[in-house]
Amino acid sequence: MALLDANGITKRFSGIVAVDDLSLSVANGEAVGLIGPNGAGKTTFFNCLLGIERCDSGTVTLDGQEITRLATYRRARLGLGRTFQRMELFAGMTVRDHLLVAERSRLGTGRLWKDLLNRSSPSAEERSRADHTLDLLGLADVAESPVEALSLGRGRLVEVGRALMAEPKLLLLDEPSSGLDAGETNALAETLRDVQAARGTAVLLVEHDVDFVRSFASRCYVLDFGSLIAEGPTATVLAEDAVRKAYLGETV
Repeated sequence: MALLDANGITKRFSGIVAVDDLSLSVANGEAVGLIGPNGAGKTTFFNCLLGIERCDSGTVTLDGQEITRLATYRRARLGLGRTFQRMELFAGMTVRDHLLVAERSRLGTGRLWKDLLNRSSPSAEERSRADHTLDLLGLADVAESPVEALSLGRGRLVEVGRALMAEPKLLLLDEPSSGLDAGETNALAETLRDVQAARGTAVLLVEHDVDFVRSFASRCYVLDFGSLIAEGPTATVLAEDAVRKAYLGETV
């Protein structure tokens, strides 16, 4: 049984079909790529998986439980995590603070309001979990740094760390290499592989950097105008004529 099974997902906006009858699966611990040109429907599909958008038809099943009509926060509690293409970090907060806030949110202890009033301090267990994630992502040396002092590459890792604090079964990454140079992209891919090895977290990756996808994802799906045009082992898919024409811009 697949960890994620999205079956026949369709989403329309004012008559425009953004995602057309798309089916996709991800196994436990698997890294899967979802690629396609701009406007292909990749982010819309992510939003349907998370409940940010309601699909017009189709079903989403996570770890054997149908979640198609569940609220976004309930899907998150069942094991869906996500990072966004546009980095969303909070100026003035340290790297560790970002992870601790995510931990408080995961626990749902009601202590977040005290944080806002500076009337609460993290427990030893909360700090331990944050420190473990910082070590895993290679961020321990900047734990007390404000996020605005970080490079873009390390800022992306903070977002990944924040998502990991929720202990997701499946992590959805929306163009994590956006804005990174080649060195930062390679470092990010290596760190994500380490995370998978350490935690067994499944990953569904939307990405434009073909080399990143090739090095990280074992399988790949390709969208064009909302429709699936190829799926299978990554190297095989990227060599297909239809993919080279639609996505890589090559004449075949």
